[in-house]
Amino acid sequence: MGLIKIIWNFIQNQVLGMQWLKELIGNGLTEAGLDVTSRLGGSIQFFIYDILKITILLCLLIFVISYIQSYFPPERSKKILGRFHGIGANMAAALLGTVTPFCSCSSIPLFMGFTSAGLPLGVTFSFLISSPMVDLGSLVLLMSVFGGKVAIVYVVLGLVVAVIGGTVIEKSHMEQYVEEFIRNAPGINVESPELTKKDRLLYAKTQVETTFKKVFPYILIGVGIGAAIHNWIPKEWIEMLLGNNNPLGVILAVLVGIPMYADIFGTIPIAEALLAKGAQLGTILSFMMAVTTLSLPSMIMLRKAVKPRLLGTFVAICTVGIVIVGYLFNVFQYIFI
Repeated sequence: MGLIKIIWNFIQNQVLGMQWLKELIGNGLTEAGLDVTSRLGGSIQFFIYDILKITILLCLLIFVISYIQSYFPPERSKKILGRFHGIGANMAAALLGTVTPFCSCSSIPLFMGFTSAGLPLGVTFSFLISSPMVDLGSLVLLMSVFGGKVAIVYVVLGLVVAVIGGTVIEKSHMEQYVEEFIRNAPGINVESPELTKKDRLLYAKTQVETTFKKVFPYILIGVGIGAAIHNWIPKEWIEMLLGNNNPLGVILAVLVGIPMYADIFGTIPIAEALLAKGAQLGTILSFMMAVTTLSLPSMIMLRKAVKPRLLGTFVAICTVGIVIVGYLFNVFQYIFI
């Protein structure tokens, strides 16, 4: 058991966390005459280290996940989901969301396609909630910062929110609040050609290039904010707003996160810096969930597909679920850290 723990700690700290890279960058900056214990030096070290760490993990994750995703084109995904019924269909849709696009905006076109194809509305919403919130990339990146227990529980609770959210929407019978052009879209069954291994590798490589170009600006912004929080904002301020002395910290984090637009890769450095400054774990995770699931740009896109009442129901369900998850993590934080 002790050997397993040693191996896991090595994976956690050196493979996923890349502490060797942090030390290497720190030594290099010190050799260049920069004091990494100062605010400026610490900010520069944090910025370079997080940019390189997230970029390496990002490219590897996108490649692996995109290769897996090549086995689940939209047509095949529709057929798979069509085999399930009831809450089983919601669970299948939520799980399918873990191997699909990395942000809410890129999930919405798939949601629209599934809805047009006649899949139950609640099933498509379970997919829409889980896709940006709990993809496989979030599992690995969360493990690199918070550890395996936090990452696994985060993903499980995210899937629960997706399943319950989709089920509630399904039971509410809100199909009439989907825009006409989606409800009346003709069903088209297109058989996807069988891809060779070379095709899948090429697809994965293309997805790496496309996704990296799209999300890298948000990584830069996220790491910049994280560096500022980590080295310039007093710890007392963070503890006052997001620590255990503020019972409304989770709600505040969700309200701050909703207007932002980023994916899991852009929010990780901010979460890492907030945790180091004394913010509660659940408050940080609820902030990440709000940013990735309820960003303002994605809500604007979704509004083109659904009417205000359904959009409001979706936002309300997600917000309540995220707040509950945040408070659960805060209550049981001592178990995870």
